[in-house]
Amino acid sequence: MFSGIVEAMAQVVRIEKEQENKHFTFRNPFIQTASRSAAERLEIDQSVSHNGVCLTVVRNDGDLYTVTAMQETLRLTNLDLLKEGDWVNVERAMSLDKLLDGHIVQGHVDQTAECIEARETDGSWYYRFRYDSSEEMIRRGYFCVDKGSVSINGVSLTVCEPDVRDGKGYVSVCIIPYTYQVTNFQYIKPGTIVNIEFDIIGKYIARMNQLLR
Repeated sequence: MFSGIVEAMAQVVRIEKEQENKHFTFRNPFIQTASRSAAERLEIDQSVSHNGVCLTVVRNDGDLYTVTAMQETLRLTNLDLLKEGDWVNVERAMSLDKLLDGHIVQGHVDQTAECIEARETDGSWYYRFRYDSSEEMIRRGYFCVDKGSVSINGVSLTVCEPDVRDGKGYVSVCIIPYTYQVTNFQYIKPGTIVNIEFDIIGKYIARMNQLLR
């Protein structure tokens, strides 16, 4: 489980395809040092969020580490679009004593969305995204509500201007300069594909409403 508070960006160093899977090697932003406690180090078997996708570390070579994405993950997320040199947002799993500064993010991306607008607004940044929607998806909780929470590329954000029409959902978010500088939102422009995870609490409520009818 994650909070959606991105710790750093990691750069793709190598991509290897093995059957239907892809192995992604990143430059390690969590460099291990003797002064760091075991809890702060990046270890094999740890879960790390990559653009909001929970992936397990399978190899750790100090300044490089590798994770594997299966075909289903590649189909549902923007990881299959990554190229060497690209940057992804990364966050290690929450510990029980960590402040929940964002919201509950599972790292299970629901679908991708396309950026349709990106502009600076007096020091901050405004983005609008479009994603596929349907009555069935809404019944399952795959939608946004005004002032609710949404994870975009692993970043916990507050929803504004949500809308659904003609089989498409729309959501806007505003980014403060700090978030712009430390995440890959600085590379997002119209046409960019991002990962989106809807609020898990909303999904549970939507499902309960269905079952209790």
